[in-house]
Amino acid sequence: MKTFVLMAGGTGGHLFPAMALAQELLRRGHVVELMTDHRVEGYGQDFPARKIHMVPSATPSLSNPIKFAGASFTIARGVAKSFGILRALKPDAVIGFGGYPTFPPFIAASLLSVPGILHEQNAVMGRANRALSRFADILALSFAQTRFADDQGIDKVLTGNPVRDRVRAIAAKPYPPLSVTDPINLVVFGGSQGARALSDIVPDAIALLPDAIRSRLRLVQQCRQEDLDRVTKIYRQSRVSVELAPFFTDLPERIAQSHLVIGRSGASTIAELTVIGRPSILIPLPGSLDADQKNNALVVESGGAGWVMEQAALSPQSLATRLTDLFNDPTQLIEAAQAAQGLGQPRAVEKLADLAESLAGQGTSTLESAS
Repeated sequence: MKTFVLMAGGTGGHLFPAMALAQELLRRGHVVELMTDHRVEGYGQDFPARKIHMVPSATPSLSNPIKFAGASFTIARGVAKSFGILRALKPDAVIGFGGYPTFPPFIAASLLSVPGILHEQNAVMGRANRALSRFADILALSFAQTRFADDQGIDKVLTGNPVRDRVRAIAAKPYPPLSVTDPINLVVFGGSQGARALSDIVPDAIALLPDAIRSRLRLVQQCRQEDLDRVTKIYRQSRVSVELAPFFTDLPERIAQSHLVIGRSGASTIAELTVIGRPSILIPLPGSLDADQKNNALVVESGGAGWVMEQAALSPQSLATRLTDLFNDPTQLIEAAQAAQGLGQPRAVEKLADLAESLAGQGTSTLESAS
């Protein structure tokens, strides 16, 4: 039995793969603890760790000296707190999943000579992971081509991005039959940052579809609470069968029942879509520093598993035209579903757990030599 400490920023994109790895390590009889920040309260209530440790962290801002000084002080406090926690836990290895809350505990682990893996979920290596790579032993990648990864000078292993057990449980579900007369199951979700734009565009696009297509639609859409009444009214006027909610606890199962997904292209979304094997229209979240969602989406598009539509150029008319083309020729969707499954990495969590086990116990940390 080994002890592993997982480290992740407190949002779903970082926590979901960490949760998947925790589930697998527990199945193998190991002890798992999590170090993260306060945002975990929104995502990680069910995180399968023996204990969740909150660590002070901050995002450094080089353009503002005052903010940079404050962030540096917070990070130093985080390193000190993490140092004490890790000395008490004596982990065999640590695994970081990115986000600036990973920074203090991963540095503390390095100071204690605990071996560490960094896992990168996106097709563009995140800034926190780039900064931490010098302290890591191995870089685990989700995409074969990952921007900035070759610059880091450490060993790289392609594992894929782990998905939760409930996603793996439905990975073998076949693509639902789809002819030009069957009901069409369409799922729309935008994540915590993306639902508003989709609520603005998708309902108006659906209203522009030909009656013959619109009458076949069975639509499920994630929609912010404040947008529910407005979006409901539009769909009622266009006479569409729709189920709206701010959050769906069974979203993976709904994706498995879908013929097409419209959504953002965050790393966990891409991993789940490809493991389940469903085609998608991907609308990358605009404005990110390194265009990580756009790069994720382009991998899916180049693999024939979906279509990228940039938000800046997206209109109800352009989306309606794309949907009409796809639903009038369902062979496109069936082929994209097969391509999506070909891109999926359903065994990513086993590969990452194997990597963690192989690293644990290699060498002698200062924790072991002091005990």
